[in-house]
Amino acid sequence: MNRKNFIKSAALVAGTATVAPTLSASTSSKTKITQKVTLKKSLGFGMIKEDLSLTDKFKLVKDLGFDGIEMNSPFDLNKSEILEAKAKSGIELPSVVNSDHWKKTLSDPDPEVRKHCIKSLAQSLQDVKDFGGDTVLVVPGVVNEKVSYEQAYNTALYSIRELIPYAEKTGMQIALENVWNNFLLSPVEAKRFVDEINHPLVGWYFDVGNILRYGWPEHWIKTLNSRIMKLHIKEFSRKLMNEEGLWKGFEVNLLEGDNNWPVVMKAISEINHQGGWLTAEVGGGDRTRLKDISERMDKIIAYL
Repeated sequence: MNRKNFIKSAALVAGTATVAPTLSASTSSKTKITQKVTLKKSLGFGMIKEDLSLTDKFKLVKDLGFDGIEMNSPFDLNKSEILEAKAKSGIELPSVVNSDHWKKTLSDPDPEVRKHCIKSLAQSLQDVKDFGGDTVLVVPGVVNEKVSYEQAYNTALYSIRELIPYAEKTGMQIALENVWNNFLLSPVEAKRFVDEINHPLVGWYFDVGNILRYGWPEHWIKTLNSRIMKLHIKEFSRKLMNEEGLWKGFEVNLLEGDNNWPVVMKAISEINHQGGWLTAEVGGGDRTRLKDISERMDKIIAYL
């Protein structure tokens, strides 16, 4: 049984306290390749800078060749209006980014702060289910001068386990993203973290561009393998980082940075990734800018 089939089975037992983790990610990674890897294009909702109604924003994105939009959750927008815009535009809403995981982290020493984030994530899981999607992105933890690495590791594990009943109730996935949070800094450690949780509704939201500061995305992809649920893409230039400052590294268009896209996409194909979506997380703009992003993503996907 692969991860997708397990998720379907898990949905049938919604409302139960636990689902036995009969399938580990390491076992899933050995599944025989039987399906072609295909990726639809998505972008973050905040990238749409046109002054339009919600429905017209969704229609614009669809017209520019995108298949989906990634929303934030919880959100200020009216959910019924979002669903109406989705229906009228034909766009999909495959995933959401939790809105609170940076401000009130799952690794915070204060249990009340963690409780707030868990409650917020529970809402995100319900929101993405209502949208017809399947995945919530969350940063697993943050290491800083007040939170040690070991403390963040243990507390984040505990908090994510606390979230599993909410994931099982909705049948939705919790996907942990690699960001500049001073935490889980190697693919081997990221793999181990997910395997310690050992639940098919908890995996990885792999961000290709974020890794270039301290590694190579193709290495992470091969190590994380079937644990990868969704993919974020952005570019990064080590040259700009070294010459102009750390964050300047992101100020480069897709296909013009240090990602070796043929190699990256080959790795995605070799692991038989079945998450189905490639979502841009770059600087947005008007329709001209978004059209350019869409076309660059087409070229990247063509390397599959």
